[in-house]
Amino acid sequence: MMAARDRRRRSPWPLRLTMVGFVALAIGVMWITNLWLTERFTETTRVRAELRLALYSGNIISELQRTSVVPLLLARDPELTNALGSGDFSRTSARLITARDEIAAASIRLVDLSGRVVAATNRNLIGTHYSSNPFFVEALRSRDTVFTAAQSDTGGTEFNYSRALLAGGKPAGVIVVEAELSKFERSWAGISDAVAVLDSEGRIILTTEPKWRGLTLSEALSVRSVPSALERALQATADWANEAPDAYLRGQAVMQTETRIPFRGWRMIAFTSYASVRERVNAVLALEIMGFAILLAVGFYWLSRRARVQSAVYRAESAELRALNARLSREIAERERVQKDLAVAEQTLEQSSKLAVLGEMSAAVSHELNQPLAAMKTYLAGARLLLQRGRPEEALSSFQRIDDLIERMGAITRQLKSYARKGGEAFEPVDLRASISAALAMMEPQLKHRTVAITRTLPRQPVKVMADRVRLEQVIINLLRNALDATKAVAEPQIEILLTAGESAVLTLRDNGPGITDLEKLFEPFWTTKKPGEGTGLGLAISSSIATDLGGRLTAHNAEGGGAVFELQLPLLTEDTKTPPKRGIRAAE
Repeated sequence: MMAARDRRRRSPWPLRLTMVGFVALAIGVMWITNLWLTERFTETTRVRAELRLALYSGNIISELQRTSVVPLLLARDPELTNALGSGDFSRTSARLITARDEIAAASIRLVDLSGRVVAATNRNLIGTHYSSNPFFVEALRSRDTVFTAAQSDTGGTEFNYSRALLAGGKPAGVIVVEAELSKFERSWAGISDAVAVLDSEGRIILTTEPKWRGLTLSEALSVRSVPSALERALQATADWANEAPDAYLRGQAVMQTETRIPFRGWRMIAFTSYASVRERVNAVLALEIMGFAILLAVGFYWLSRRARVQSAVYRAESAELRALNARLSREIAERERVQKDLAVAEQTLEQSSKLAVLGEMSAAVSHELNQPLAAMKTYLAGARLLLQRGRPEEALSSFQRIDDLIERMGAITRQLKSYARKGGEAFEPVDLRASISAALAMMEPQLKHRTVAITRTLPRQPVKVMADRVRLEQVIINLLRNALDATKAVAEPQIEILLTAGESAVLTLRDNGPGITDLEKLFEPFWTTKKPGEGTGLGLAISSSIATDLGGRLTAHNAEGGGAVFELQLPLLTEDTKTPPKRGIRAAE
């Protein structure tokens, strides 16, 4: 039955993999379709743009050729020549207006030899001087029809055909006919493409973009900034499969189509957007997506029907699960009974552990009181000797030190009791420099019986930590005592004390003894390398526990040049460390 159930549970996986493969196939088909249609429609759009440019360029050539004949005809008109000779221009402007309407030119102007307009289709121009304009100067020089293109006062471009009028073989004036090319700009404005006509110097003379006139193509394209990376990302849905764009126009990628106009080296360029391409491609892709969506809907319907069948099977299996739950309830009740028996056993073990801790504390008391007792014995001997020599005042100072040691012993016993009770420390701001000096003063009796070079390197500024002063001095004394014991067999014993303050306060104590043989067991209780009767093996264990209680740590390693190095790291006193640190794991054991 279990095997059949496992087969039923595994059966949906092949179908799910099939659905995943179907989705991957749909994505692949749409990707290939998009690439193929994009390439095809892009080429079609490019061909259409080229045909459109060919039509536009033909219209321009036709208009220029038709207009180029007009100056020759008007230059042979005797009425215009007679008017220039007699100076009577009362009917000349009307004559020019009639000619303009017949040939559909933009404007016609008659200019005398001084460069002044004497008759024009636009009467507002009468009296205007063009003595320095190219169409006037070149017409007088060549005595043939001259074509010029120049910027007009309105911001557009004037395309003028000019020719000198001769009277008796001599120039009498100049007739200027402006070609009506601006009408093509107006007609081009109705399409979505941007169109520009460039002269032989690369300057734009006709365009659907008014800001481009008079600029080169590169200058015109830089008028509108290239889209930023964010804008390109937003256009990803429109341009994600297009070819590399030829340029950017109005922040959109466009294709560039160019054709040559057979007139004075002119060129015509069109910029076509990819929007029409994407619209046609997206229409086909939408149909494909709809077809795949219908197929997916059929697949999901079939899966849901299969799920309903499986739910009926699972309902049958739920009855079996209820039976199993009843059996598990009985097993849980049995486990609870076993756990109660285990709790009784744990309480017994805890009581045994407390007895072991009491034994450790008694040994710790013995170890910690040996130092002040030894110092008291030394001070009593010194006081006896001073009294025998009749120096009672100095003896009183020894008694005062003995009194301080007794106070010290009481503080140690209180701290050891506090250690056993897991609390009760009196935390306060403590200067580590003062603690080092107090510890050295405590060790003064032992130091007097030995010749040891002690080097102290302390900063000038206070190095304050939040700690129990007595317990902190207890750690320093233990480290000093171990250093003294380690250098007993050294000819020239040296102890170096270094205090630094960076991210934390670090007290480093180094000796030139033989070093540490087993670093892993160094901080374990009752482990010592000293001879029996010389040490209990609790000094470093207690010191490590105190360092943990103070929020720091005590580490040790062997120096490269020999000897042992102990480092006590404590957090510096800040606003966050003014509250007593929580006890470490070792202190709570």
